[in-house]
Amino acid sequence: MSQPELIISVSGIRGVVGQTLLPDSILRFGQALGKMLLDNQAIAGETKPLQVVLGRDSRASGPMVACSLAAGLLSVGVHVTDLGVVTTPSVGLMTRFLAADAGIVITASHNPPEYNGIKFLRSDGIGFPPAIMERVKSIYASGGWKLADVNRIGMLSTDSRTHAHHVQTVLQHVDAKPIADHRYRVVLDSINGAGCIPSPMLLGKLGAELIHINGQANGRFAHTPEPVRENLLELGRVVQEKRAAVGFAQDPDADRLVVVDETGRFVGEEYTLALAVLNRLMSRAGTVVCNLSTSRMIDDIAARFQSPVIRTPVGEANVAGRMIQEKAVIGGEGNGGIIDLRIGPVRDSLMGMACILELMTRTGKKISELIAGLPGYAMIKTKFACTRQQADELVEKVKTAYAGERLDTQDGVRIDWPEGWVQVRPSNTEPIARVIAEAADETAARELIFRIERLRLPTA
Repeated sequence: MSQPELIISVSGIRGVVGQTLLPDSILRFGQALGKMLLDNQAIAGETKPLQVVLGRDSRASGPMVACSLAAGLLSVGVHVTDLGVVTTPSVGLMTRFLAADAGIVITASHNPPEYNGIKFLRSDGIGFPPAIMERVKSIYASGGWKLADVNRIGMLSTDSRTHAHHVQTVLQHVDAKPIADHRYRVVLDSINGAGCIPSPMLLGKLGAELIHINGQANGRFAHTPEPVRENLLELGRVVQEKRAAVGFAQDPDADRLVVVDETGRFVGEEYTLALAVLNRLMSRAGTVVCNLSTSRMIDDIAARFQSPVIRTPVGEANVAGRMIQEKAVIGGEGNGGIIDLRIGPVRDSLMGMACILELMTRTGKKISELIAGLPGYAMIKTKFACTRQQADELVEKVKTAYAGERLDTQDGVRIDWPEGWVQVRPSNTEPIARVIAEAADETAARELIFRIERLRLPTA
């Protein structure tokens, strides 16, 4: 029986440990990355030692994946610096800080614990674009790398400065003293993931009275990892019981952030970026970049500051790449992902927490009051299992059915009407299709979803 294929996309590599993600295939990915870096070096005529920075979230399978990747890189002559359990944005930050040639994050983000994955970062900390991912995939499939002579095998080292460097970098870009003067009571759910370590450091520097739940970086996820309403009931309850000013929830690799208001109410992952955009534009107007699946709230907020909004396909690398191109002041994705290029071209929950506390301080408003002051929309996100071919066929059917409407085909297809919008796209990380709609109220949004459901192809 042939081995099922790994999911390999612009978001990286993801699979089920022991089924699709196996030690020998992981080692080969390390060797493939090493060969690509060595080939690039040969083309440039350089001879300096190559270095890759490696970090992981707290999943139990993380050490196995890290050791296999490191072995692959070392075997072809590339040095590896192991950061241990760190957040995804921290790896991007340290890749640049150490002037490394690439970075690797071992994480499956919000997927269940049986999953793990590999995310590659360029030397500037941005995720690999599709063309480079294709090169790695091609080398992985064809082989062709040469094992290094015993005297040229790569060296393995460690670096313990990651968390302190990340926290200090964030603090350089917020006005910390006024925040600290408020002594905000904050409840944080780190789901026993990588955010457990640096987040208390940051919030302590910001003067917060921290109530930390699920705060051990042991990989034993206390609830389903995706930070959505049904998984954050405990957070809401604790915020209410402790009369906290705000509740924050991170995903296992701490690149996404979700907010609960002072009443314990889950306010929706789309509001994380909206609040961060509002805070940033209050201090500096400028271009905002977000993906096609992100709420129209961003456009409405940006319009207050005469700031343009540019949309990209889903995927952190797509957003970050366009942010760099446009010199954007803020950007991100509506899944709770904030990207501030002053910190790095990676979604960052630590910067997100600092931004939102700064906004509360700057305005003197509670979270519920800030949310009430934003434009109100209803967004519905649905998904269904299907093959990539079936998802692509549905996209084409939608394009044909709504050919006369305002279409954006950068990523699947998005249709914009005055009353709202709907997007259909194949997932980059799972064998599913995603359908997202937004309108003024839930009834109108469901009607937009229904327009797609009527065209839906039967799944195998």
